[in-house]
Amino acid sequence: MIHQPDISTYYDQLAPHYDEDRFANSYGQYIHEQETAILDKLLPHPPTDSTLDLGCGTGRLLKWASHGLDSSPMMLEEARRKYPEHHLSKAPAWDTPYLRYSFSAVYAFHLLMHLERAQVTKVFQEAARIIKPGGRFIFDIPSTNRRQLTGHQADNWHAAQSMTLADIAAIDPQTWKIQSYQGVLFMPIHRIPARWRSSLLWADNLLCRSPWRSYASYLVVELVRL
Repeated sequence: MIHQPDISTYYDQLAPHYDEDRFANSYGQYIHEQETAILDKLLPHPPTDSTLDLGCGTGRLLKWASHGLDSSPMMLEEARRKYPEHHLSKAPAWDTPYLRYSFSAVYAFHLLMHLERAQVTKVFQEAARIIKPGGRFIFDIPSTNRRQLTGHQADNWHAAQSMTLADIAAIDPQTWKIQSYQGVLFMPIHRIPARWRSSLLWADNLLCRSPWRSYASYLVVELVRL
């Protein structure tokens, strides 16, 4: 797994065409619809003035935040074009410029999956510092249960990190409580013809909220800051 400076460089190179390459196709749109539905349920819109998109990238999900942070300057440049009124900052997710208890909610999508476990722990510690007591940390992470079920082995840094709910609960139980969780991508949509994908979204959403949701490809977890 490569380290953060290399990840930033990688995303700098992708930034101008990232949205088109990753989310303009039927697979990307499928993921986008599931993720935005979750954020619609968990966060108000318009956002409060104390919500942070941690690892905001090009701003695909900045709609629910007042602030955004990313380590890639080129990704932030794209985000500023979309949301010129937002407060955007360049920094690592585990060393932000914000004051203690700055936010009532922080969310991080497609971030923790790229980090080593020690970095994930540091992100949790930083989130605990900047989130107010009673506030929430919402994030996604690939499911270890799913990877063990399918025999998936990550062969490079991209989305190499995965966790179980038990892993998440064990990081700092004195600081965090799991409030809720659900899945994203229960079905192997990448193996299904593009013309059928959208018609399966409703069934996938049901499975992602079912008792088997920990076996979805990704977990979206809502933590409460104690």
